[in-house]
Amino acid sequence: MKLANPAPLGLAGFAFTTWMLSMVNAGWFTGAGVPMVLALAFAYGGTCQLLAGILEFPRGNTFGTVAFSSYGAFWWSFALFVLFFSSKVPGAFVGWYLFVWGVFTFYMWLATFRTNMALQLVFLALWITFVLLAVGEWTGSSFIHTAGGYVGLLTAIFAFYLSAAEVINESYGKVVLPVGDLSPKHGAGIQAGAGESSQ
Repeated sequence: MKLANPAPLGLAGFAFTTWMLSMVNAGWFTGAGVPMVLALAFAYGGTCQLLAGILEFPRGNTFGTVAFSSYGAFWWSFALFVLFFSSKVPGAFVGWYLFVWGVFTFYMWLATFRTNMALQLVFLALWITFVLLAVGEWTGSSFIHTAGGYVGLLTAIFAFYLSAAEVINESYGKVVLPVGDLSPKHGAGIQAGAGESSQ
């Protein structure tokens, strides 16, 4: 029995929610847009990514399970923090929260070097985003914070592209949107970087 690939769902949930938050971080919109971001963080970025992570488990995809489950939990933790605890936590500690997510993203990025270039770009841009936002919190620099917002927008674009590539390439049975497959052998979903769809 062929199992559906949950990676495009997880990538789309991540991309959509990241895009909306990054527009706020980049200064395109004020904090008035945060309630919509929180709704997405719970429903799409959080829940759908957690679901994608669970669905990657029976496929034997360790990378997909860890990535989607972790970033789904990130969106839940972010939304809960903003709703209930943000006024009680100093900015320096928020900086550490973002930085440690950057550490996690860095070693996940290292794991993408045997997948595909599109996935590499997603994790590279996300790592830079977390670092910039962390430094912005530590220094109070609005310039660095805004830069983190713009790199976050770039991250979302890369993730949307990879999600689209996985869906469209599989639907057409050929490479319509190239992802730059680097895997030594084709596998499932984002573990092999759309290996199924690049055949």
